[in-house]
Amino acid sequence: MSALFQPYSLRDVTIPNRVWMPPMCQYSAAPEGPLTGAPTDWHFAHYAARATGGTGLIIVEATAVSPEGRISPYDLGIWNDTQVEAFRRITRFLVEQGTVPAVQLAHAGRKASTDRPWKGGAPVGPQAHGCSRWARARSPSPRTTRCRPN
Repeated sequence: MSALFQPYSLRDVTIPNRVWMPPMCQYSAAPEGPLTGAPTDWHFAHYAARATGGTGLIIVEATAVSPEGRISPYDLGIWNDTQVEAFRRITRFLVEQGTVPAVQLAHAGRKASTDRPWKGGAPVGPQAHGCSRWARARSPSPRTTRCRPN
């Protein structure tokens, strides 16, 4: 049998096979309101389909640790309890399928506040989806953020 279908252990975690799904930004979360950044039914269906197909490890897309750290307003987040609960539904299902769930934690720094890639990926305006918070985004160098008036 191919090593592809053999379990793989990393410390105390055993992944049932070597079919792993890398993180891929979907840009499909609510950009504002009470469900900002929370995974939706769309995310559940997306990840659940891969788990039921036998994927051993699924790494959920870039998930912002703060609102101003999102790449785009449509990114997932994990800075509040609403988002955590929405992730629990997905995580529970993945584990039930024998898949190991993981998450790519993210903070975009000064590259935050861009539109969806298929919309050009340009910086969004200072009033778009709470962009005033993005103006406070931090980065390792003193350069300014892209969230500024045109």
